[in-house]
Amino acid sequence: MEDELEPSLRPPTQIQGRILLLTICAAGIGGTFQFGYNLSIINAPTSHIQEFTNETWQARTGEPLPDHLILLMWSLIVSLYPLGGLFGALLAGPLAITLGRKKSLLVNNIFVVLAAILFGFSRKAGSFEMIMLGRLLVGVSAGVSMNIQPMYLGESAPKELRGAVAMSSAIFTALGIVMGQVVGLRELLGDPQAWPLLLASCLVPGVLQLASLPLLPESPRYLLIDCGDTEACLAALRQLRGSGDLARELEELEEERAACQGCRARRPWELFQHRALRRQVTSLVVLGSAMELCGNDLMYAYASSVFQKAGVPEAKVQYATIGTGSCELLMAIVSSSFPWTLYLAVACIFASILSFGIGPAGVTGILATELFDQMARPAACMVCGALMWIMLFLVSLGFPFIMEALSHFLYVPFLGVCVCGAIYTGLFLPETKGKTLQEISEELHRLNFPRRPQGPTWRSPEVIQSTEL
Repeated sequence: MEDELEPSLRPPTQIQGRILLLTICAAGIGGTFQFGYNLSIINAPTSHIQEFTNETWQARTGEPLPDHLILLMWSLIVSLYPLGGLFGALLAGPLAITLGRKKSLLVNNIFVVLAAILFGFSRKAGSFEMIMLGRLLVGVSAGVSMNIQPMYLGESAPKELRGAVAMSSAIFTALGIVMGQVVGLRELLGDPQAWPLLLASCLVPGVLQLASLPLLPESPRYLLIDCGDTEACLAALRQLRGSGDLARELEELEEERAACQGCRARRPWELFQHRALRRQVTSLVVLGSAMELCGNDLMYAYASSVFQKAGVPEAKVQYATIGTGSCELLMAIVSSSFPWTLYLAVACIFASILSFGIGPAGVTGILATELFDQMARPAACMVCGALMWIMLFLVSLGFPFIMEALSHFLYVPFLGVCVCGAIYTGLFLPETKGKTLQEISEELHRLNFPRRPQGPTWRSPEVIQSTEL
């Protein structure tokens, strides 16, 4: 029986799959899981933090904050997360080049530790500014990991599994969102007195990554192409693939290395200056913007406000909020007793999140890895990350006011963004499934430099050989 075999006698593919799975989990738990966790966890203590902000202001000045300023302060607390993500995205490229993919993810946890300390002591210190700074720091951490994790996993996975491995980033984001919503229940850490501990719980995934990721290999592609270390690349490949034949994969890496020979890593602004990268940059800008402007990520931060606006009783809001992460539509309908119009409002939100998870959430994150070569990939991740975080910051800041203005028509503007993104994807984004990164680069080069159509061929009069001169 296979289960009775000693570890040394187990098939290499089984070991390969186990190491790759551990690499995915170790990168994901402190990467996109943190992004989803911190995105959704701020929803549960909404009213508690608003009360704390008002009480702190009143204790300092002797006067309470007006309602519109409380709303503004709350939108700042929420939107400082994507602003920190913007800084992290700009930091990710240089980190990935100088430290490597794996070390960058490990160093990134410094921001998580600092943020957890600020969150944990904010109430005792009577400072809502500590919450703001903590949100900024976890945003920086998310910005770094959201760019480097797909790069690390995309460069470590074999060609035939690269698409599935890329989807793991979206899976860990969804897991983080659901876990943040569950931990935020009043029965757990959603109690009015426990919100500092709730926010500081982001430390747990960071500790798990620090304990597991050092045991796993660096990206083989980075080791060979960026560092020129063939032996370290082979060692990483053996750890990830087992003891099988690595000749073909090493040959593909050598071809990509030869194509990058003599080239330096591109800077972000240089991507916009090269015609050979025109389609890649356009796809990155259009789909990266659409991912955030579709309004899906805002649902997790402002879920309580949206559901209350839809008429869901306050006591039931926290359970409906979990539905946005898990999309258990049937359970939400069965356990409720509201009019059918409320079911429709909740169902539409769930359907929107389901479609987002199927497409943009999983595909957009891997675009920079698949569409750009090794020299342009870090810069592309910086551009994509910066753009996405800027868009998320702007819509996070304006969402409460859009909700007040449009009420039940809140998602109509986002509908237009989704339609435009779908049209662009169908018409202009090339298929990458089952292709090596070098093959994808060659196909994009052909698309960026199409052959000009030949005009009608001119034929000279027939030449008589005897009078040719």
